[in-house]
Amino acid sequence: MTYTSFLADYGSRFVDGALVTAIQFLCSLGLAVLVANLFGLMMLSSNPVVRRAAVGYVEFFRGTSLLVQLFWLFYVLPLFGITLDNFLTGFLAVGLNLGAYGAELVRGAIQSVPRGQWEASYALSMSPAQQMRKIIIPQAFVIMLPAWGNLVVELLKSTALVALIAVPDLMFEARQLNSSTYLSTWTFGTALIIYYVFSRFLITPCMRWTERIMARRIGRA
Repeated sequence: MTYTSFLADYGSRFVDGALVTAIQFLCSLGLAVLVANLFGLMMLSSNPVVRRAAVGYVEFFRGTSLLVQLFWLFYVLPLFGITLDNFLTGFLAVGLNLGAYGAELVRGAIQSVPRGQWEASYALSMSPAQQMRKIIIPQAFVIMLPAWGNLVVELLKSTALVALIAVPDLMFEARQLNSSTYLSTWTFGTALIIYYVFSRFLITPCMRWTERIMARRIGRA
């Protein structure tokens, strides 16, 4: 069997898996961004209870394996009467895990905004909410974007783990095809190319474009 005939026979399986991967990626990314912003701000809170709760969350999810977290959500929670759909479990695990890393990026970026910007907002008699929304957050967003670009690519690759709980994503389809055809080079080579296309031609250009737009908005272009 040639590679062309292989794609003709099984190409639709890769397309279906890639679509599920894309949906998993978008759901995980949305959750990770929400979690990162929430806990990143909580880590800067003057309230010690709020701050310690956020630090505890971040350290737990950064300090334990994503694979273990995935299995725990899928196999252990049912023992306590909580059963989650495998698709939901997949993006919850990935989003919560990568969100913990993102929270540190948010915290670090906010603290990296020059002190003069904070003092200027105080001089303008802005409330803390106005200060963060109009002055600090836009600048912190530009600072954290390059690091977020790496994190988003890592998030895409992490979605491959959801195949282990039978989510029919790209890696799940590749493993199934490899088991039935034993054409490992073509099967996983095709999966590799698809992941690369997602990363190189979709995620990276989007992040670069966002960096340029935000830099122009705050006058750094």
